[in-house]
Amino acid sequence: MSDMRLLVIEDDSEAAAYLVKAFREQGHLAEHAGDGLDGYARAAEGDYDVLIVDRMLPKLDGLSLISSLRAQKVETPVLILSALGQVDDRVKGLRAGGDDYLPKPYAFSELLARVEALGRRKGGAGAQETVYRVADLELDRLSHKLTRAGKEITLQPREFRLLEYLMKHAGQVVTRTMLLENVWDYHFDPQTNVIDVHISRLRSKIDKGQETPLLHTIRGAGYMIRDGAA
Repeated sequence: MSDMRLLVIEDDSEAAAYLVKAFREQGHLAEHAGDGLDGYARAAEGDYDVLIVDRMLPKLDGLSLISSLRAQKVETPVLILSALGQVDDRVKGLRAGGDDYLPKPYAFSELLARVEALGRRKGGAGAQETVYRVADLELDRLSHKLTRAGKEITLQPREFRLLEYLMKHAGQVVTRTMLLENVWDYHFDPQTNVIDVHISRLRSKIDKGQETPLLHTIRGAGYMIRDGAA
C-alpha cells in the first residue's frame, strides 16, 4: 500500500525526522507535528489516513489528544507509540480511542506494516478525497498522476506536494507559512525564495498555454488555486 498521508506527532525531533524520512522513502506523504496541541490542530483539520502519536507529548499528552479527536468525531486511525508497554498501558491507549499500540523500542518494518494495515482498515472512507479537481485540472494522490484537459503533466516530487496542498485548499488563500510548514516541513522562515521558484515552475507547467489560469498569487497574502480568472 502506497501514498498514504501520515501525521507523525512526536516531540523528539530526531526520532520524528527519521520516521518522516523513512515513511517518505516508502512512498507515503508524511508530515510532523512537534507537540500535542499542534498535532491536535493538524489532525482535526487535516485529511490524514493514519496518525502516529507518541504517548508522552508536551502541551497536550497523546491520550488526551486522541480522546479530544474522538470527541470531535475525527475517526482517523491512530497508532500510539510509547515507552510504556505493559498491558494496562496498552488498554488505556486503546480505550482512549487508539486503534493500535506499539511499545518502544520497535522495528520500523513492524511500525510500517501496522500503519499500512490501519490505512487499509480505513478503506474507502477517504476514497473521495484521493482525487482533487479544480476546473479541468485533476490530481490523483494514489497514482501520482496529474492531468489538465486530459493531458498528463509531469511534476517533480516537491512540485506534486505543493500542488496537492494547494488543491486540497482550493478557493482558499494559502500563506507562505502554511506552505513552509506543510510542504517543506520548515517551522521557521529560511529567508530564501524557494517557494517563489517552485510556484513559478508549477505555474509554467499547469497554466502555460491555457486560456484560464488556475494558480494565482494573492498579493501580500499568499497563493490560491481556483477556477476562474484572477
